[in-house]
Amino acid sequence: MSEYEYEPIRGLPEQLPEGEYIVWQGEPEWQGLAQRVFHVRGVALYFLLLMAWYLWSKLQSGASLPEALAASSWPFALGLTALAILLVMAWLYARSTVYTLTNKRVVLRFGVAIPMMINVPLERVNAADIARYGSHADICLTLAEGDRISFMALWPHARPWHYARVKPALRGLANADTAAALLADVVGAAARPAEAPRELEPGFAGVVSA
Repeated sequence: MSEYEYEPIRGLPEQLPEGEYIVWQGEPEWQGLAQRVFHVRGVALYFLLLMAWYLWSKLQSGASLPEALAASSWPFALGLTALAILLVMAWLYARSTVYTLTNKRVVLRFGVAIPMMINVPLERVNAADIARYGSHADICLTLAEGDRISFMALWPHARPWHYARVKPALRGLANADTAAALLADVVGAAARPAEAPRELEPGFAGVVSA
Protein backbone atom coordinates (compact mmCIF):
# COMPACT_ATOMS: atom_id res chain seq x y z
CA MET A 1 0.00 0.00 0.00
CA SER A 2 1.35 3.41 -0.84
CA GLU A 3 0.53 7.10 -1.01
CA TYR A 4 0.96 9.03 -4.24
CA GLU A 5 -0.06 12.27 -5.90
CA TYR A 6 0.63 11.75 -9.60
CA GLU A 7 -1.31 9.48 -11.95
CA PRO A 8 0.20 8.89 -15.38
CA ILE A 9 -2.73 6.54 -15.98
CA ARG A 10 -6.06 7.09 -14.26
CA GLY A 11 -6.19 4.93 -11.13
CA LEU A 12 -2.54 3.88 -11.37
CA PRO A 13 0.56 5.48 -9.83
CA GLU A 14 2.88 4.59 -12.71
CA GLN A 15 3.03 3.38 -16.28
CA LEU A 16 2.32 -0.33 -16.62
CA PRO A 17 5.32 -2.59 -17.18
CA GLU A 18 5.79 -4.19 -20.57
CA GLY A 19 3.39 -7.08 -21.03
CA GLU A 20 0.83 -5.76 -18.55
CA TYR A 21 -2.38 -4.16 -19.75
CA ILE A 22 -5.69 -2.93 -18.35
CA VAL A 23 -8.55 -5.39 -18.66
CA TRP A 24 -11.24 -3.40 -16.81
CA GLN A 25 -11.70 -0.25 -14.77
CA GLY A 26 -14.66 0.76 -12.66
CA GLU A 27 -15.81 2.89 -9.77
CA PRO A 28 -18.29 2.40 -6.95
CA GLU A 29 -21.68 4.04 -7.35
CA TRP A 30 -22.22 6.62 -4.62
CA GLN A 31 -25.74 5.29 -4.04
CA GLY A 32 -24.30 1.85 -3.31
CA LEU A 33 -21.79 3.26 -0.83
CA ALA A 34 -24.52 5.35 0.80
CA GLN A 35 -26.63 2.25 1.42
CA ARG A 36 -24.00 -0.32 2.34
CA VAL A 37 -21.09 1.68 3.79
CA PHE A 38 -22.79 4.68 5.39
CA HIS A 39 -26.14 2.96 6.07
CA VAL A 40 -28.28 5.99 5.24
CA ARG A 41 -31.50 3.98 5.36
CA GLY A 42 -30.81 2.82 8.91
CA VAL A 43 -29.85 6.33 9.98
CA ALA A 44 -33.02 7.76 8.42
CA LEU A 45 -35.15 5.14 10.20
CA TYR A 46 -33.44 5.89 13.52
CA PHE A 47 -34.21 9.60 13.33
CA LEU A 48 -37.79 8.97 12.20
CA LEU A 49 -38.33 6.73 15.23
CA LEU A 50 -36.65 9.30 17.48
CA MET A 51 -38.93 12.03 16.16
CA ALA A 52 -42.03 9.83 16.55
CA TRP A 53 -41.08 8.97 20.14
CA TYR A 54 -40.40 12.62 20.99
CA LEU A 55 -43.72 13.68 19.43
CA TRP A 56 -45.61 10.97 21.31
CA SER A 57 -43.98 11.85 24.64
CA LYS A 58 -44.87 15.53 24.22
CA LEU A 59 -48.48 14.69 23.43
CA GLN A 60 -48.65 12.38 26.44
CA SER A 61 -47.38 15.18 28.66
CA GLY A 62 -50.32 17.38 27.63
CA ALA A 63 -48.81 19.51 24.85
CA SER A 64 -50.99 20.43 21.89
CA LEU A 65 -50.21 18.98 18.47
CA PRO A 66 -48.62 22.22 17.15
CA GLU A 67 -46.51 22.49 20.31
CA ALA A 68 -45.48 18.84 20.06
CA LEU A 69 -44.55 19.24 16.39
CA ALA A 70 -42.50 22.34 17.14
CA ALA A 71 -40.69 20.60 19.99
CA SER A 72 -39.99 17.60 17.72
CA SER A 73 -38.36 19.69 15.02
CA TRP A 74 -34.86 19.32 16.47
CA PRO A 75 -34.53 15.55 15.82
CA PHE A 76 -35.87 16.16 12.31
CA ALA A 77 -33.27 18.86 11.64
CA LEU A 78 -30.53 16.75 13.21
CA GLY A 79 -31.51 13.78 11.07
CA LEU A 80 -31.45 15.82 7.87
CA THR A 81 -28.01 17.16 8.76
CA ALA A 82 -26.65 13.69 9.49
CA LEU A 83 -28.06 12.28 6.25
CA ALA A 84 -26.65 15.18 4.23
CA ILE A 85 -23.18 14.57 5.71
CA LEU A 86 -23.33 10.84 5.00
CA LEU A 87 -24.53 11.37 1.42
CA VAL A 88 -21.74 13.85 0.74
CA MET A 89 -19.20 11.40 2.19
CA ALA A 90 -20.56 8.60 -0.01
CA TRP A 91 -20.24 10.84 -3.08
CA LEU A 92 -16.69 11.87 -2.17
CA TYR A 93 -15.55 8.29 -1.54
CA ALA A 94 -17.11 7.12 -4.81
CA ARG A 95 -15.57 9.99 -6.75
CA SER A 96 -12.08 9.36 -5.34
CA THR A 97 -12.07 5.60 -5.96
CA VAL A 98 -10.95 3.69 -9.06
CA TYR A 99 -10.75 -0.10 -9.31
CA THR A 100 -8.40 -1.43 -11.98
CA LEU A 101 -8.04 -5.00 -13.18
CA THR A 102 -4.99 -5.82 -15.29
CA ASN A 103 -3.76 -9.16 -16.56
CA LYS A 104 -1.40 -9.24 -13.54
CA ARG A 105 -3.15 -7.64 -10.57
CA VAL A 106 -6.10 -5.83 -9.04
CA VAL A 107 -5.38 -2.22 -8.08
CA LEU A 108 -7.54 -0.23 -5.67
CA ARG A 109 -7.00 3.53 -5.68
CA PHE A 110 -8.94 5.36 -2.99
CA GLY A 111 -8.77 8.11 -0.39
CA VAL A 112 -10.59 11.43 -0.07
CA ALA A 113 -7.93 13.52 1.66
CA ILE A 114 -4.87 11.32 1.07
CA PRO A 115 -4.88 9.16 -2.08
CA MET A 116 -3.84 5.58 -1.36
CA MET A 117 -3.25 2.57 -3.56
CA ILE A 118 -3.13 -1.16 -2.95
CA ASN A 119 -1.91 -3.82 -5.40
CA VAL A 120 -3.28 -7.35 -5.19
CA PRO A 121 -1.31 -9.73 -7.45
CA LEU A 122 -3.61 -12.22 -9.14
CA GLU A 123 -1.52 -15.17 -7.94
CA ARG A 124 -2.32 -14.12 -4.35
CA VAL A 125 -6.10 -14.31 -4.93
CA ASN A 126 -7.57 -17.66 -3.89
CA ALA A 127 -11.25 -16.92 -4.43
CA ALA A 128 -13.81 -14.22 -5.16
CA ASP A 129 -17.45 -13.84 -4.18
CA ILE A 130 -20.21 -11.49 -5.21
CA ALA A 131 -22.44 -10.00 -2.52
CA ARG A 132 -25.52 -8.57 -4.20
CA TYR A 133 -27.89 -5.92 -2.87
CA GLY A 134 -30.44 -4.42 -5.23
CA SER A 135 -28.87 -2.92 -8.32
CA HIS A 136 -25.36 -2.93 -6.83
CA ALA A 137 -22.91 -5.60 -5.74
CA ASP A 138 -19.54 -6.07 -4.03
CA ILE A 139 -16.78 -8.33 -5.34
CA CYS A 140 -14.83 -9.63 -2.35
CA LEU A 141 -11.37 -11.18 -2.76
CA THR A 142 -10.02 -13.93 -0.54
CA LEU A 143 -6.24 -13.69 -0.35
CA ALA A 144 -3.77 -16.54 0.00
CA GLU A 145 -2.96 -17.80 3.47
CA GLY A 146 -0.45 -15.60 5.24
CA ASP A 147 -1.34 -12.39 3.39
CA ARG A 148 -2.40 -9.66 5.79
CA ILE A 149 -3.97 -6.26 5.16
CA SER A 150 -5.14 -3.78 7.79
CA PHE A 151 -8.93 -3.48 7.83
CA MET A 152 -8.80 0.17 8.91
CA ALA A 153 -6.26 1.09 6.23
CA LEU A 154 -8.40 -0.58 3.56
CA TRP A 155 -11.82 0.66 4.74
CA PRO A 156 -14.33 1.05 3.20
CA HIS A 157 -12.97 -1.24 0.48
CA ALA A 158 -13.06 -4.34 2.66
CA ARG A 159 -15.73 -6.97 3.22
CA PRO A 160 -17.74 -6.01 6.33
CA TRP A 161 -17.31 -8.03 9.53
CA HIS A 162 -14.21 -9.88 8.29
CA TYR A 163 -11.50 -8.65 10.64
CA ALA A 164 -9.37 -11.72 11.31
CA ARG A 165 -8.87 -12.37 7.62
CA VAL A 166 -9.45 -9.10 5.81
CA LYS A 167 -10.88 -9.37 2.30
CA PRO A 168 -10.35 -6.51 -0.16
CA ALA A 169 -13.61 -5.60 -1.86
CA LEU A 170 -14.67 -3.76 -4.98
CA ARG A 171 -17.76 -2.14 -3.53
CA GLY A 172 -20.94 -0.65 -4.88
CA LEU A 173 -20.48 -1.81 -8.47
CA ALA A 174 -23.30 -1.44 -10.96
CA ASN A 175 -21.52 -3.74 -13.47
CA ALA A 176 -20.30 -6.40 -11.06
CA ASP A 177 -21.15 -9.34 -13.34
CA THR A 178 -18.91 -7.98 -16.10
CA ALA A 179 -16.07 -7.34 -13.66
CA ALA A 180 -16.45 -10.81 -12.10
CA ALA A 181 -16.38 -12.54 -15.48
CA LEU A 182 -13.25 -10.66 -16.52
CA LEU A 183 -11.63 -11.40 -13.16
CA ALA A 184 -12.33 -15.10 -13.63
CA ASP A 185 -10.76 -15.00 -17.09
CA VAL A 186 -7.55 -13.24 -16.08
CA VAL A 187 -7.05 -15.31 -12.93
CA GLY A 188 -7.53 -18.48 -14.96
CA ALA A 189 -5.06 -17.24 -17.56
CA ALA A 190 -2.54 -16.25 -14.88
CA ALA A 191 -2.83 -19.65 -13.17
CA ARG A 192 -2.41 -21.86 -16.25
CA PRO A 193 1.34 -21.41 -16.74
CA ALA A 194 2.02 -22.41 -13.13
CA GLU A 195 0.63 -25.98 -13.50
CA ALA A 196 -0.36 -26.64 -9.86
CA PRO A 197 -2.65 -23.61 -9.41
CA ARG A 198 -5.03 -24.94 -12.11
CA GLU A 199 -7.36 -25.89 -9.23
CA LEU A 200 -8.16 -22.17 -8.88
CA GLU A 201 -10.12 -22.15 -12.12
CA PRO A 202 -13.28 -23.94 -10.88
CA GLY A 203 -13.43 -21.63 -7.88
CA PHE A 204 -13.49 -18.57 -10.07
CA ALA A 205 -15.77 -20.08 -12.67
CA GLY A 206 -18.27 -20.36 -9.85
CA VAL A 207 -18.29 -16.75 -8.71
CA VAL A 208 -21.63 -16.78 -6.94
CA SER A 209 -23.99 -14.55 -5.07
CA ALA A 210 -23.39 -14.34 -1.34
